[in-house]
Amino acid sequence: MRQDLAKMVYEDIGFEDITTRALIPPGLQVRGQIIGREEGIIAGVELAVAIFTEFAVETEILVGDGEKIEPGQIVMKISGDPRSILSVERTVLNLLMRMSGIATLTANVIKMVRSVNPDVIVAGTRKTTPGLQFFEKNAIRSGGGDTHRYRLDDSVLIKDNHLALVGGVAEAISRARKYVSFTKKIEIEVETLEEALQAANAGADIIMLDNMDPDGVITVLKALEDGNLRGNVIIEVSGGINSDNILQFAKTGVDVISTGYITHSARSLDLSLDLDKIH
Repeated sequence: MRQDLAKMVYEDIGFEDITTRALIPPGLQVRGQIIGREEGIIAGVELAVAIFTEFAVETEILVGDGEKIEPGQIVMKISGDPRSILSVERTVLNLLMRMSGIATLTANVIKMVRSVNPDVIVAGTRKTTPGLQFFEKNAIRSGGGDTHRYRLDDSVLIKDNHLALVGGVAEAISRARKYVSFTKKIEIEVETLEEALQAANAGADIIMLDNMDPDGVITVLKALEDGNLRGNVIIEVSGGINSDNILQFAKTGVDVISTGYITHSARSLDLSLDLDKIH
């Protein structure tokens, strides 16, 4: 992870930060602070500290990951060589702002759905920015959400294209069960009531109802209950879920709502870094 962070910084710097090198003489020492400009949930603090530490900048954390801030609140104090601070400033702020935006949106969505379904889990999807999936997934966690899969090796998730090539729900689950360790859950994405019942009878651990409307979800849940299959599986819904319709899905009584909305539609939280000269 340190290598990934360092790569981000050095890609931004290039051969040198010519502006800072031209204007700031060596030997200066400054102190500064990262300040929140709006209300939100902070995420990415530990990553910011890792970058600053790599460049010999001292830090003091005042707000940790997952904590709420108000406008004007200081998130972190820093001190050190201004040449180093100014060279990493944008990378640090971009990460903090992006991750805090995701954490804030996640927290807001969870607050909304828990008002109608106190036990529902809100999870992210793999609709993340390539190269930033680890950071964006951790931002979801800071906002109180579930990360779902970080990578393809986390668990089995049988999707429509898998089924098209294998030939059926039961066969796909059987092949997966024979191949993977008992430590891995097997999840399958289905689009119809018939497929959901097949998946439950075949022993899927998690059934994802993909692109179903709330009425369709309720129909599936009732059929599983009637067949004494509901207690055997986790029911997840996904596909086109956002702030406009998520309450309707939460009211159905599903266990998990997964949505790419909390990553791909999150707005960055407004943060800034201010410096003062010490000597």
